[in-house]
Amino acid sequence: MAQKAGWVSVRNAGKVYDPKGKAVVAVDDCSIEIRPGEFCAIVGPSGCGKSTLLNAIAGFDGLTSGEILLDGNLINRPRMHPKPGPDRIVVFQNGALFPWASVRENLIRGPIIRGAMSETEALARARELLERVGLSDIEDLFPGAMSSGMCRRVEIIRAILNEPRVILLDEPFRGLDALTKTVTQTALLELYDLTRKTVLFITHDLEEAIYLADRVFVMTTRPGRFKQTIAIDIPRPRDAKMLTSPEFIRLKEEAIEAVHEEAVKAFAAGEKEFA
Repeated sequence: MAQKAGWVSVRNAGKVYDPKGKAVVAVDDCSIEIRPGEFCAIVGPSGCGKSTLLNAIAGFDGLTSGEILLDGNLINRPRMHPKPGPDRIVVFQNGALFPWASVRENLIRGPIIRGAMSETEALARARELLERVGLSDIEDLFPGAMSSGMCRRVEIIRAILNEPRVILLDEPFRGLDALTKTVTQTALLELYDLTRKTVLFITHDLEEAIYLADRVFVMTTRPGRFKQTIAIDIPRPRDAKMLTSPEFIRLKEEAIEAVHEEAVKAFAAGEKEFA
C-alpha cells in the first residue's frame, strides 16, 4: 500500500555550527517519525535547537550528521545542498505576506504560478478557507491594514492553498495577545481538521502544544536531543473547553515537569537563544 504524502523521517540528525571554530553543537542524534496527516509539536528551553531542526527539514540549513527523508526521499544529509521546495511550506513568527499585495493576491499567486490551479479555482478555494476562519470580507485588504492575528490566519491559508506535503510553523503565534492567540489557534485547528496536512509546530507554550498536537516532543537543553514524547489522546475536533479537562491538566503537568528540568539546566549553563 502506498504511503500518504507527508511522512517525515529524521534519523540521527545533528548540527554543529562553526565546526572549525567554537563548534557549537545545536542538535545531536535526533530521531523522530512524523506520520502523514499527523500534527506534532516540539517544545523545549530556549536555544535547544527546535528551530535548527525545523530549518533542516525545510531545507534552509544543512546537517552535520544524520539524514532527513520526506516520503522516503532523501532531502537533507551532510555534504548535501538541501533546497526548500513547495512540498514544505514554512509559516514564520514574524510573518511573510507580501506587503504590496492584497490578501487575494497573496493567497492565489502561488498555486497559479505553479500551474496547480487556475485563477478561478484558486480564488474559489481561497474564499472557502477564508470563510471557514471568519475572514470572508478581507480579500481586498493589504497586510498593513490587518491585525497580526488576521495576518497569521491568512498565512496559514496561503500555506494550505499551495498543497504542500508538510506545513512547518515556527512559533507563529508568539507575541500575540491571549485572546488573539486563542482565535488563531482555533482557526488553525479548523483548517487542520479540514485538510489533515502533516504539521510540525515549534513553540515555547506547553498549553498551546498540548491543545493543538497529536504528539509533543520534548527536547533537552543544548545540545538538543529528544528527551520524551507525550501522546495527546484527546479526541478531535477540539475546542477551548478541553483546556480545563482533567486529561488536559494531567498532560500539562507532565509536560511542565519534563521541560522545567531542562530549563533549569539551561539557566544554570547560561544558555541564550540560539535556535
